[in-house]
Parts: sequence; structure tokens; C-alpha cells
Amino acid sequence: MTPRPLFSFLFTLAALAASIPALALDYRTVAEVAPVYDAPSAKSKPLFVVLAGTPVELVVSLEGWSKVRDSRGDLTWIEKKHLTEKRNVIVRAERAQVRADADDKAALVFEAERDVVLEFMEPVPGGWAKVRHRDGQSGFLKAPQVWGL
Repeated sequence: MTPRPLFSFLFTLAALAASIPALALDYRTVAEVAPVYDAPSAKSKPLFVVLAGTPVELVVSLEGWSKVRDSRGDLTWIEKKHLTEKRNVIVRAERAQVRADADDKAALVFEAERDVVLEFMEPVPGGWAKVRHRDGQSGFLKAPQVWGL
């Protein structure tokens, strides 16, 4: 292939790739204590109860039911009425450092231990997220420290 046709081919390939929508993960939060099941029916086997505030990844949505993945990777079914679009995240690091600004050198506001749930407020450029603890403290942490973004 000569350089010009190769360039045309690569340009076309790049244009095609840009036209494909990005696959974004869709997260929800469990609004109230709710049972999860092994199939989309209240008559199916209940597996366990999920606490209010738990973030989940929405995998499939059917009439009245959602298949969700939790932070451990477990797939279960939950009634849609128990989910809210409010976004929470769960700390995956041993200790997540929440800072006053989206900067490693910013003052430390607080530390959150593994499995602490935080309210997701907004994404911040550079791989940071603004979060709020249920006691009202808020700040910025590095996105890889949490699950649910």
C-alpha cells in the first residue's frame, strides 16, 4: 500500500471509530433496603438483602426489574422501584484520601476506609471525583480509589 491510500484508510478507520458511541457504565443507588434475586421475579430465589445507599451497576433493564452488578462483581436482580439515579460510590482502597482540592498536595479533609459509601457529586478532570460523606464533609479523591464511577 502506498502512503496516500494508507493515510486514507487510517483516516476512514478513525472516522468510523469516532462514530461508534462510547460504552458508558450506568450506575444507580439502592434507595431502600431491598432483597435481590437470582431471576427477575419475586417468586425466584432471594439471595440476600442490599442496604440503602449501596451503589450498583445497571446491566440489563426489563419490565419492572434490573439486573445489577455490585462492587464485588456479583450479578443479581432487583425490582426497579428500589433504585434511584442518585449516584453513590464505595471505597475500594484500604484508605481513600479525600482532599480539599483535586490535587495530591491539597489539604487532607478526611480519610474513608474500605467499603465506606460516599455520595458522588461530580467528576473532575484529571481522574478525580468530588464526593460527600454522610456527615456533610466533602472533597476530592482519586477516581481509582472508589467503585461506581
